[in-house]
Formats: sequence, structure tokens, C-alpha cells
Amino acid sequence: MKKISNKVAAMVLTAALGTASLPFAALTTHAATSPLTAQEITEAVNQLARQGVMQGYSDRSMGAHNQINRAELAKMVVKAFKLEGKAKNPAQLTDVQPKSWAYKYASELVGLGIMQAEDGQFNPTGTVTDAELVQIVSKALGRDVKSVNYWMERFYSGNQAASRGEVAYLLKTAQKAIPSDKAKITSVQSLNAITLIVTFDAPLTAEDEVFAKAKADFVFNDGLTLTNMPRLKTGSISTYIVPTSVQKAGTTYSLTYKGNKAGTFTGNATLLPMNESRQVTNDTFEVEALKSDNVTDYGYVISAYSAGRGDNAFVLDQNNRANGTTYQIISSMQARQVTITPEGGQPIVAKYVPFTQSTDGVQEPKFRLPEGQVLTPGVKYTVTSDWATIKNPSFVAEEIDPLEITEAEALSETSIAVTLADDPRDELFSGRSVELTAENGEKLLATYKYSSRKGAVGIFDIQQNGKLSAGTTYTVTPVGDWAGDSQAELTME
Repeated sequence: MKKISNKVAAMVLTAALGTASLPFAALTTHAATSPLTAQEITEAVNQLARQGVMQGYSDRSMGAHNQINRAELAKMVVKAFKLEGKAKNPAQLTDVQPKSWAYKYASELVGLGIMQAEDGQFNPTGTVTDAELVQIVSKALGRDVKSVNYWMERFYSGNQAASRGEVAYLLKTAQKAIPSDKAKITSVQSLNAITLIVTFDAPLTAEDEVFAKAKADFVFNDGLTLTNMPRLKTGSISTYIVPTSVQKAGTTYSLTYKGNKAGTFTGNATLLPMNESRQVTNDTFEVEALKSDNVTDYGYVISAYSAGRGDNAFVLDQNNRANGTTYQIISSMQARQVTITPEGGQPIVAKYVPFTQSTDGVQEPKFRLPEGQVLTPGVKYTVTSDWATIKNPSFVAEEIDPLEITEAEALSETSIAVTLADDPRDELFSGRSVELTAENGEKLLATYKYSSRKGAVGIFDIQQNGKLSAGTTYTVTPVGDWAGDSQAELTME
């Protein structure tokens, strides 16, 4: 007797008993708090059938409980996401007949890199596991894996085979997540003094997410402005974390998007609960937030960053909850500033150091004093902000040894790698520059490429259209005091 998985057994049982019986896949072994129902499966199958995405068998059944094979999935994915003709070089397949109905779909997806066919072998009758399905839909939609996995959580079972009905349910969901340049706002909510949660009827296109475009499209009254690009929440269909300048508590704001009225909201008095401020270098300090205080940086809960944040990335539901906890979200720190006041002295405005708000798994946005100013050892400083409350806002400054440049290497005529004596274990290169002086006295300026650090090595790009000259040796020195009087030499080969 041929064995079938618990998952398929549940589907067969449901089909036999009818749509009013057991929840679909209720007998599966994977954890699911609310399994799919037969009605949900039927609705998804019917919708995809009306679209021509899914077809039934000769006996007029849709085979919702059947395991889907690779050929069937290829056709459904191509049609669901309108991928016909998108592959510049459709693949040549050796185990699918060119006249077969499946050939053009399989060839298209392999050509797009969405499905694989090693040595031309597509294996059209092979089954597809849920784990494979996640990857295929993620690539086809251009959406992060964690979001697709979240949409599948009610039936996901790893290496067990996916059914036609489950695929239909997933594709029905995923179709809602196709970006549109005609997306309209359906709701806007102020989460805290610098963060909005904005939901659209469809995701924005990449072009509409670009900061310059978004800043022109999002128009507020009373001087409120967008401070960085909107970021799509992981796991959502089309809900965005939108950073703003500091809102005035109690003020009624109206939002216009692309010239159309999109809603109103009340300025939020909620300040972000930060834990502690501390010195990092002689001119830089950080303000720490703790996840244990139910505060998360937006970088851990947005689709764009989910793949790069590893185990730190997670999904917040529509109520910003995960595992029973409601989180406050720190939106982008771009253009943020705080005030640092020396005891007995005058307040100093310090600006955010780009790309330092959540690195190495910690939430510690950094702020830097104005050029040429440093913290005075032995003096107590207190940090305050109009967008955050800081539990422990004060620290006594110390003399901190500068970083030390030990090596420099030319990567190209416009880029160099700078190595420090020790791994700073944070983005301490951010905002820094080095000067390259040639033997003949010619000077070039190179500035750190944000987020390029790998351990103790950071990439610096030559500015002002400058280029390294072949055969020339350069002395590399820091601009300012961030690396003391250390230096290194490099020769452009």
C-alpha cells in the first residue's frame, strides 16, 4: 500500500467529508493555531480558476487535496504573476517535450531563476515541498522569504509536499502583494512622535518608495515632513513604517498622497523609551534601546532588511505584536538629532551618524558632535531629545584611544580598503574620511562607504571624480582625529 503523509491524509479526509466538516489540514503534524478551512481553500481555487491561473482535471475536479507537481506549479506561478515573456533567455529543457503544455511555463521560470533545472532536467512530475514553495513564490513576487513564510504559517510543514489547494491559497494572498503605481492609502495611524503606520490597498513600486519621490508624494500640514523612505513591514501585504519629523502632540494633521486626500491623524505625544546614553569615541556617543523593554528598531521588522538581519528579524502583526508582546518601533533615524549638555555648560546639538542605529544585533543609534568638537574627559554630559525619553541619560566623558589605521589597499582606481588594528565591532567608520597623499604631493579625499565594514576593514571611495594613478604610492592618513596620527601606505598597481 502506498503511504501518504499526515498532511495529505488530512486533505483527503476533508474532501471526503465535504466543506462543512473538519478544518482543512487539521490533522497535520506542524504547529498551526488556525489551520486553513476547506471553505478558504475552495474560495482560493475558485478565484484562481476564474483568472485562468488554475485548471481542473478531465473529471472536472480541481484536485485541491492533491500534491502539486512542478509542472503544475510552474504554470500557476507564471500566470498568477503575469510572467509570460519576462525571461530574456528561456531555458532549454531535456525532460519536457517542447510541444507539452508545461514546456513554456517551466522554461520561463527556469530562465528567470525562479525554479531550477540542473543540466536541463526540470523533473516536471516531481512534488514541491512547502520549503521549496516559499523560495519559488518569494523569487517570483520579489518579496522577502520571511513574509512568504508568514503567509504560509497556517499550513507550512517544511519538507512535506504542498497541495494544489494550499498553493492556490498562497497565490491568492501573494497576488495582493503585487506592487502598483496606483496604490492608495486606506489607513494612517500615528504610532509615536516620529512614526506613522500607513496601509495602502497595494504595495508601492520601487520607484514610489525612493525617498525623493516619497517626500514629494507624502504632503502634511503644519510643517510636518517625511524624513526617510517608507518601509514595508515584514509579513504585511502593504503596510508601511513611515518616519516623520517630530509631531506636535494633539495637532490634527492631514495627509495628502500624490495630490489626493488620504486621511487625518492626531500628533502623538508618545516618546520612544530609550535605555541609556554612553560615550563611544571622543566625539561620538550612542543612545541605547532594549528589545527587552519591548522596543524594536524598524530594521528588524521591515521586508527590505529581513534577509540580512538573520535571527534578529521577526514579524509584527497588524497590532505590532509578536509572541504575545506589543512593540514600540524606532523608525529611521535619518536627519534626527539630540541635545547633549555638559554640566555647567551650554547645550550642543549632535546629529545622527548614518547607518548606526541597529548594527551587530544591537539598537544603539550614534550621534556626533559638530566638526572639531570633542567630549571633555571628566565632565558629566546629559542627553535629551524631543522624540525620546532616556532612562539613564547621563555619562562622564573619558579619554578614549582613537582607532588605529594599520593597512590600506587599492581595490580599484576609485576605491580603497582601510584596515584597523582591531575590529571596532560597530560602524565607527561611519561619516569618516581619509586623505591620500601621493609622492608628488597630489592629494585625494576618500570617504567611507556606508555599511561596507567587514570586521576591521572598511571601504572608502575616492571623492570629486578623483582616481588613483597606476604605479603611484600613497600615504593614507585620517581626516580629523578619529584615527589619531596613524597612517598606512598603498601602491596602485
